[in-house]
Amino acid sequence: MIPKSFRIEFLARRREFITLLGGAAAWPLAARAQQTDRVRRVGVLTNAENDPEARARMEAFRQGLQQLGWTVGQNPQIDTRATLGDAERTRQYAAELVALSPDVILAIGTETTAALQQATRTVPIIFVLVPDPVGAGIVDSLSRPGGNATGFTPSEYAIGGKMLELLKEIAPRVTRAGILRDAASPSGPAQFAAIQAVAPSVGVEVSPIGIRDAGNIDQAIAAFARSSSDGIIVTGSALAAVHHKLIVALAARHNLPAVYNQRFFVNVGGLISYGPDYHDQYRRAAGYVDRILKGETPADLPVQAPTKYELLINLKTARMLGLDVPPTLLARADEVIE
Repeated sequence: MIPKSFRIEFLARRREFITLLGGAAAWPLAARAQQTDRVRRVGVLTNAENDPEARARMEAFRQGLQQLGWTVGQNPQIDTRATLGDAERTRQYAAELVALSPDVILAIGTETTAALQQATRTVPIIFVLVPDPVGAGIVDSLSRPGGNATGFTPSEYAIGGKMLELLKEIAPRVTRAGILRDAASPSGPAQFAAIQAVAPSVGVEVSPIGIRDAGNIDQAIAAFARSSSDGIIVTGSALAAVHHKLIVALAARHNLPAVYNQRFFVNVGGLISYGPDYHDQYRRAAGYVDRILKGETPADLPVQAPTKYELLINLKTARMLGLDVPPTLLARADEVIE
């Protein structure tokens, strides 16, 4: 028979062991809760100026985070830097954001994303408005990015052909189109090739117009515009976005029908735009930021293409150019500015 004193000691040690085991099991849960509650930091590197469209896109991003349960401004805190398309400022601000040790950075545009990757290969980066992330060397492939960056590409190159078709539809007189593009953009040649492939079918001769700065934009458009049969297509770039008011004004000055890739050109007097719903892409970017903050890695999140496109037409500008917009085109428009 087991002595009573032994049984008492055994039960006491058993209770002590269970207490220790319970504490060990509870500790990781407490640690995880503490980790979840800590304040997260999100960096934003943008090339846009603080205009209504840029604010609306960032508001879509913030709303996306809030819908996922985050309290923007408290957790996460957001640190923003705007480069305005300046290369030196882009490098400087990229380094500043990385030095703040953010949990993830939202990058707007190819140039900002590339600058961030030069500054860090470990901080996760979610990008938007990068037309060719593979060609720019930002990701290994769209399905398996492979590094510290992933995100949302604004379009497939085929959209360039669609823009040329729209130019011919709204301005049938056009037989020569200049393709305005950032001369330093790595996606420029592929964008132009996609437009060039469609040109014979619509009877339009196309030629590239390389731009580098505000002065060059003025000179390049003036040199191109020669007759009433000319038109332009403005492809996506940080440079075009920063100088969008200048480009629209120059198109009006030279009586050039123009198709743009983003709605804010039409909002300031541009003729027509066709491109992705960027507000939707910013909301979806918030979903990727949320997944990064919860432990996933960019290498495992595929680059996504747009799911929504929008067509805007400015009828006032059409009248100034002497254009009669076909009713079939008006019927397809998502928004018409009178």
